[in-house]
Amino acid sequence: MNTRSLTRYCAPFVLFLLLLACTGLLQRLGISNSQYWLYPLQTLLCAMLVWLWRREYPLARPRGAGLTLAIGVLAFGLWVSPQAIFGMQPRLDGFNPEVFAPGSPAYWATVGFRFARLVVVVPLVEEIFWRGFLLRYLVREDFTSVPFGTFTWYSFGFVTLFFALEHQPADYPAALCTGALYNLLAVRTRSLSACVVAHAVTNLLLGGYVMATRQWGFW
Repeated sequence: MNTRSLTRYCAPFVLFLLLLACTGLLQRLGISNSQYWLYPLQTLLCAMLVWLWRREYPLARPRGAGLTLAIGVLAFGLWVSPQAIFGMQPRLDGFNPEVFAPGSPAYWATVGFRFARLVVVVPLVEEIFWRGFLLRYLVREDFTSVPFGTFTWYSFGFVTLFFALEHQPADYPAALCTGALYNLLAVRTRSLSACVVAHAVTNLLLGGYVMATRQWGFW
């Protein structure tokens, strides 16, 4: 297997998870609000890696615009339906930018970095790893020789399950369905860019929902 390709597909995701774990560790050690500087750092470092290795990824112009948009919107609906449709308890605890005075430069910088992380970095880092790497690696170890979107039940099911387990337990049902939808989009369009765009659409809508309802637990 080409270790160079393995590093470039996996390192941004691993770095993302390591910095996320650091945030949790600092909070458990009683260092509050560490996420307000660690998340911007996470955003910048992961974006730098993806940009540095951008030619390694098959990020051509996305195909299947209608299906891509539909899946992005449908996935958003799955995430918010328990609260928006079925009246479950709102998720108010989470990353709240209002620890800074609303309207202040610190507030808008925090919101801006949060949206950059949510809409740009997370879709790229996760789709490069889950669909670009793992969905193909589970077909053949030499994953770069596997055409993007190649279908097997094993790779489809494994990636769907572990994509869900990456999220919070409260989000498992929505994340499971979302993972299956993004896998389906990969198979139908054979376009990594389409998966990135669908993920970005979902997250952009979710970010708008969070800002409108102040349900900070969604992001």
